[in-house]
Amino acid sequence: MSKIVVAILCGGRSSEHEISCISAGGILSALDRTRYEPMLIGITRTSGRWVLMPESTELSIVNGVLPSVPETGDVVNTDISGFSVNGKPLRIDLIFPALHGTFGEDGTIQGFCEIANIPYVGSGVLASAVAMDKSFAKPIFASHGMSVAEGIVITEERWRTEKATCESVIGALSLPLFVKPSRGGSSRGTAKVKSANQLGAAIDDALRFDTKVLIEEAVKGREIECAVLEVDGTIVTSPPGEIQIDKKYDFYDFDAKYLDGATTAVIPAQIPEAASKEIEKQAAQAFRALGCSGLARVDFFYCEDGQIVINELNTMPGFTPTSMYPRLLASRGITYTQIIDELMKSALTRKF
Repeated sequence: MSKIVVAILCGGRSSEHEISCISAGGILSALDRTRYEPMLIGITRTSGRWVLMPESTELSIVNGVLPSVPETGDVVNTDISGFSVNGKPLRIDLIFPALHGTFGEDGTIQGFCEIANIPYVGSGVLASAVAMDKSFAKPIFASHGMSVAEGIVITEERWRTEKATCESVIGALSLPLFVKPSRGGSSRGTAKVKSANQLGAAIDDALRFDTKVLIEEAVKGREIECAVLEVDGTIVTSPPGEIQIDKKYDFYDFDAKYLDGATTAVIPAQIPEAASKEIEKQAAQAFRALGCSGLARVDFFYCEDGQIVINELNTMPGFTPTSMYPRLLASRGITYTQIIDELMKSALTRKF
């Protein structure tokens, strides 16, 4: 019996290009080679070219330098009839889009896979798009009875043409505020605003990553995350884990997440058992509410008064062996290789 050929996509034209490469490296290292044959395909950052990459490509952080997809390499031609390199068709049975952010986690790649009729890991077009856009996901969470942070959405056009009106509307919110791209990830373009005179610069910076900005009141609470995995069509949740951040950081920003080693994960989170169960319940509820498939990491705040506030749902969370998502599931007894295997099985049996 021949092995299943899995095309692992990494890189992409998003601000999370490098993190995607690291995730792909993790998947490559743990793939069950007795069942699956990997094929590494990178998407370049600027031009968006698809290139075939050798498995030996460095896909980890070395001396603080993040990996990226090289501009050189055999170009992979893609269309709805399949993939080819130098006129030779590539056999691909399954796609694992280890892509984070825009042009990957937002429904675009998912739509391409469906048009090309190739099974793929993770959520479908609509769930991916809605989860990626926090301004759409938040009202859905709220409609299902979950608490969300108070906030508003400002578009680039409105900020440029009606700045005074925008500032007046924002003024009704209580400081401190978080300003972030509505469709961003890895905290890139995100800023904590403590005074009104910081607001304009924070919005301008967020608009470098998206044309729509979400401005929210800061929630004073502990950062709690919960992993969700589909196993044979059943939703499995992990024990919640807590992200503890070095006090030199105001919040869980990009450097704290990936470059500085300034965070500690406490799994399971040291919170009351009833709160843990409620977070698991809400994680599964959020997964269903957005119509997700395969996997997700759902992020919450646990407040001093016991209130649970949902922050966001990631349909393709960081996926290295040391990322929070697999570590959370490991505490449930599910190994990294088992996670990958379950995702492959779900993808191959799902209809779209």
